[in-house]
Amino acid sequence: MSKTSLDELPAEGGRGNGPLLDVDNLHVEFATRAGVVRAVNGVSYSLNPGETVAVLGESGSGKSVTAQAIMGILDVPPARIPQGEVRFHGTDLLKLSEEARTQVRGQRIAMIFQDALSALNPVFTVGWQISEMFRVHRGMSKRDGMKKAVELMDKVRIPAAKQRVNDYPHQFSGGMRQRIMIAMAIALDPEVLIADEPTTALDVTVQAQIMELLAELQRESNMGMILITHDLGVVADVADKIAVMYAGRIVENASVHDIYKAPAHPYTKGLLESIPRVDLKGHELYAIKGLPPNLLDMPTGCAFHPRCPYRQDDCVTDAPPLYEIGGTRNSACHYWREVLDGDQG
Repeated sequence: MSKTSLDELPAEGGRGNGPLLDVDNLHVEFATRAGVVRAVNGVSYSLNPGETVAVLGESGSGKSVTAQAIMGILDVPPARIPQGEVRFHGTDLLKLSEEARTQVRGQRIAMIFQDALSALNPVFTVGWQISEMFRVHRGMSKRDGMKKAVELMDKVRIPAAKQRVNDYPHQFSGGMRQRIMIAMAIALDPEVLIADEPTTALDVTVQAQIMELLAELQRESNMGMILITHDLGVVADVADKIAVMYAGRIVENASVHDIYKAPAHPYTKGLLESIPRVDLKGHELYAIKGLPPNLLDMPTGCAFHPRCPYRQDDCVTDAPPLYEIGGTRNSACHYWREVLDGDQG
């Protein structure tokens, strides 16, 4: 595969034509002793400046693997990307050399990882870890790097930042550790921020604070954000578009308004009905029956058919394409009209 030059990208802060980031027909597979796991199977979505795309799905649906492929941090092998493109300002990142990817990673596309305690190094102070971004990528001295670390800790609203810059990760609460991860991610003013389950294991109040902080930072910088989550309740107020993933592929994508108003895929509908509601107090909480499929032994036809209340005979034999159902909305369901109408036949 020929390598593309980093010179084809516009300078930092510059804007090319078209989407900021365009994931096109991305496939990712892993070679295991038991066989080849196709973790991502033809995923496509785009992101514009200032826009938030929420990628939803259960554990194992391929959300995080897609993000790791965008960042270029998959372990290769066992991972392999047999086809697809990840275009940033029109340049396919998958064709860049590793040296060029390093210049994009962290500086222009940054990521907040799921578990802040695991992602942070326990033997270095948080200030040292934040300032490392400036020492490595900007050539700053240790002193200047630490000053920038204090500024960033203030920016993400960590109290007494000047005093706490020399503390270690275990000395912070879960919410404060997540703020440190956000500080590291935004340190170099990236154009794209990937937030992988940024509110996992945090209580509801802290979740709201973290999401509010991310939205505020996005407004200030006009960066595009990919928000990866399994919780539809988290994305209602922050997302512009939603891509719902199941068993490695996108089964529905639409604006956040369309998804919440009337889902067009049975899986999306099930996720929405699983959200606790105040007006249904005392009722049994809905749960999608069954379990996600084994990626080494995928069902025939539609991957969701063993769990689907709309299942018909052709669902078992024929995998549905991603139907266009109006505007920029798509659904990978043969019976999307019935789902929209709420008619299970």
